[in-house]
Amino acid sequence: MTGSEMQQPQTLPTTEQGTWIRSVLSRYEIPLTRYASRITLDVERARDVVQEAFLRLVREDSRRVEPILAEWLFTVCRNLALDVRGKEKRMQPLSEERIRVERCPAPTPLAVAENQEARAEVMKMVEGLPGNQQEVLRLKFQEGLTYREISGITQLSVSHVGVLIHEALKTLRLRFPSGSDLAPNA
Repeated sequence: MTGSEMQQPQTLPTTEQGTWIRSVLSRYEIPLTRYASRITLDVERARDVVQEAFLRLVREDSRRVEPILAEWLFTVCRNLALDVRGKEKRMQPLSEERIRVERCPAPTPLAVAENQEARAEVMKMVEGLPGNQQEVLRLKFQEGLTYREISGITQLSVSHVGVLIHEALKTLRLRFPSGSDLAPNA
């Protein structure tokens, strides 16, 4: 670590700042970990990346970061995860069991089975898309980010993000079995 990375804030956070940081952590920890784990291909390393992202957030001026919070967090997280991946040069697929996925409360067993089957099919098809399409789809549909936020994270133009999402969805619609509930209407 460099001297500037080890530098501590000069004063302890106020109660208001502490409350803000806790609310941000509560809102973004799981989505950031899920996103980073897709890049690092390792949940533990993803957690380390997210922890570092939050440490950097604490060092930032909250008034400057708050208007662009999601974009800032995902960008910092992405850059840190890419650094980790670049240093390690390890590529191994992540299994669904290794990622904590939030689910709706109390679905029926049949609905759970159908949902898992459909999700597995869609995720398999998404993995067949080019990497940039996979990334923008996950940011849009798993993390709920806007095109503008995705643009800021990936350093692509907003219109290019839209084109990538459109092309990815078009490809997925063509590949999805026609008898499925998720297939496009004929």
